[in-house]
Amino acid sequence: MSERPGRRPDGKVRFEQRLTVPLTWYPLPLLGAAIMAATVHRGYPGVRSWLPYVVTIGLVLAWLWWMGRVRVRVVDDELWVGEAHLPLRFVGDVEIVPADQKRRALGPELDPAAFLTHRGWVGPLLRVHLTDPDDPTPYWIFSVRDPERLAAILREERPA
Repeated sequence: MSERPGRRPDGKVRFEQRLTVPLTWYPLPLLGAAIMAATVHRGYPGVRSWLPYVVTIGLVLAWLWWMGRVRVRVVDDELWVGEAHLPLRFVGDVEIVPADQKRRALGPELDPAAFLTHRGWVGPLLRVHLTDPDDPTPYWIFSVRDPERLAAILREERPA
């Protein structure tokens, strides 16, 4: 596994998915931000009347966007999960972990040396075992909304 910050995948995109936060998660944090802003405002005129709303609501929107910024993609001959990437020649077995088995996969079955990118609002996981003898990482396990499609792409690119 190699990680180089700042390097962006260029080339033929065969799979791409952004793990965005669902829109149903927005109302409650925005309501909390509005209540916090109203506590600061407390009826005072001037800047104190609108600034708390701009700041708290802006921060909550930025936080929700930041939480959903991770992308899973297959570009040319590499699997990208966030900024980490793996050449497809090192892909071994590919397993789909359904949502009802996530607790076991991320708990007692999780190898501490595994690469993990988990988003709680995304149901299934994909576990990709590595075949690189020089890599101490036994497998990658990460959230993905369409694991069947990604698993099919990874399995067809696996060396014979």
